[in-house]
Amino acid sequence: MRGLTIRNQRAFVSGALFFAIAAFFFVGALEYPAGTTARMGPGYFPRLLAIVLAAIGLVVMLGALKSTTDRQVLRKWDLKGLVWVAGSVILFGALLFPLGLVGALFVLIMVSSKASPEFTWIGALTNAAVLIVLCLAVFVYGLGLQLPVWPSLLN
Repeated sequence: MRGLTIRNQRAFVSGALFFAIAAFFFVGALEYPAGTTARMGPGYFPRLLAIVLAAIGLVVMLGALKSTTDRQVLRKWDLKGLVWVAGSVILFGALLFPLGLVGALFVLIMVSSKASPEFTWIGALTNAAVLIVLCLAVFVYGLGLQLPVWPSLLN
């Protein structure tokens, strides 16, 4: 009997990550009562979502083991890009209320754009303009979320 071989390392790691995130949120949801299907509690939906995410992770992991799967190795992580993107999200959270949605989104998009090796100022500025308009249309005007749009100094 042959041992299991991971033929697609990228898919296997992706599935394992899905499964790990699902397990984390499932354990977190255990603090809330689940209730029943007829009368759902606050823990029902997060647990259900975690189970679905874990199932997807398992399917992806098992698919990476099939003998018909193309071989793909796991590439080296781009830590520089990860730091740029994670840093931009942290900056967005810190700047949302002092700069408003427009300013915080602008900073988020410009900083996270530095993660790409194809970064250009024109591309980043165009991307920022389009995404700011879309976010304002969807979140502020479409959904009516009470977010500060402009810097607090202008209000």
